[in-house]
Amino acid sequence: MARKLVVTGRGGAGKSTFVALMSRFLPSPSLFIDLDPDLSLADMLGIDLEKEKKRTVIEVLYDVVDERKKGGDPLIPVEEKFKGLIWTEALYEGKGFDLIVLGTKDMEGCYCFPDHLMRKTISDLVKTYKNVVIDSPAGLEHLNRNIVSEIDDLFVVIDPSEKSLSHIKRVREIAKEVGIKYQNFYVVGNYMFSEEDEKFFETEKTSFLGKIDYDKLVEEWNLKGVSLKMLPDDSPALISTKKLLEKARVI
Repeated sequence: MARKLVVTGRGGAGKSTFVALMSRFLPSPSLFIDLDPDLSLADMLGIDLEKEKKRTVIEVLYDVVDERKKGGDPLIPVEEKFKGLIWTEALYEGKGFDLIVLGTKDMEGCYCFPDHLMRKTISDLVKTYKNVVIDSPAGLEHLNRNIVSEIDDLFVVIDPSEKSLSHIKRVREIAKEVGIKYQNFYVVGNYMFSEEDEKFFETEKTSFLGKIDYDKLVEEWNLKGVSLKMLPDDSPALISTKKLLEKARVI
């Protein structure tokens, strides 16, 4: 059974960057799932989904539903049809890790049905990987959707602000309200943290794990769309991420 890691936090805090940096250290095979509608994780991992002829989960689901509306075989449930296509059309298989992207909703209604299918899909996929890492959307709405109910390591990436303290508290509250269980809860500071900020969050008993060090290349490459997989081994962001994962006993 795979170890399930979920990375969440406020918008712009650096969740996807942290996930991309993690990919350098997790053992193979690992699966990365991008639930964030901004679709940035694939770029950070150097994956061109269009070139690889892979589609998002939403795109696959849209085609399945559209086919049913046009008179497709009513004896094949949408869920079964979808699960068959997810392996061939949405799962990118690479060296060391695989990737699935939820995508941006382009059909009527909420994410309820796609979320239901993602829960079922994740349950099947975790059987074949050592680690499943989920890059969550900004905010807290996704926690209410309860796509993953049992988590090994929940990372909350934050900036050094008073709102971050409230966010940490709210993440804990919502997880409890919707029945999400986690073994470990970690708070990770982004590159904007100073030593004083670190000491403050440590004294606030927030389960503060540490911070991701500032790296000029990360800032530049995220703007240019260059894969963070290409960062040199002496990258401050990479080195600090490795230390965080070691401290959390993920690696």
